[in-house]
Amino acid sequence: MRVLSQKHEEKREVQLFEKWSFKGIAVADLGLQRYISLKPVAIPHSMGRHEHKRFRKANISIVERLVNNLMRPGKNAGKKARAMNIVKHAFELVNLRTGKNPVEALVKAVENSAPCEDTTRISYGGIAYRLSVDVSPQRRVDLSLRNITEAARQASINNPRSIEECLAEELILAANRDIKSHAVSKRYELERVAQANR
Repeated sequence: MRVLSQKHEEKREVQLFEKWSFKGIAVADLGLQRYISLKPVAIPHSMGRHEHKRFRKANISIVERLVNNLMRPGKNAGKKARAMNIVKHAFELVNLRTGKNPVEALVKAVENSAPCEDTTRISYGGIAYRLSVDVSPQRRVDLSLRNITEAARQASINNPRSIEECLAEELILAANRDIKSHAVSKRYELERVAQANR
């Protein structure tokens, strides 16, 4: 009997917050596939194991990277438990509004708001001008997550809506590639400026 229960325990899949499955979720953008980790985790907390090696953050779950981006200096600085609760409630709201897996919505939102082109400043003979450059996949994911969390944080300031509601709305809008999303509009703005400086 004990052997059967052990086999049953082994077959049970790991779900995020014991609710959301990582199965069947795929990254459509070929450039970002190596940098969006969909390794199943129950709780998005790796204790900073990735911290000491370059590019190791690519192996961290995309949900944990979202949580880490919410801990910017200010109200939530260093409070990972609070940031995890914000993400958990936001995911529940996304599921209620769309009826879809919120992890899938997060992946779509990151893909849709990751800029492909940016500008850099070059000074040549005392004259500074801007030049269009491609953005590396790792930076694309970083910028996307930063813009999504920044939008949620800014929207919740002096607003009766909580940060959970603002984050859920931003994820839904970005997943649908809606121009009302701050992260998506920021991407289009960056790419428009880069195109002008080609």
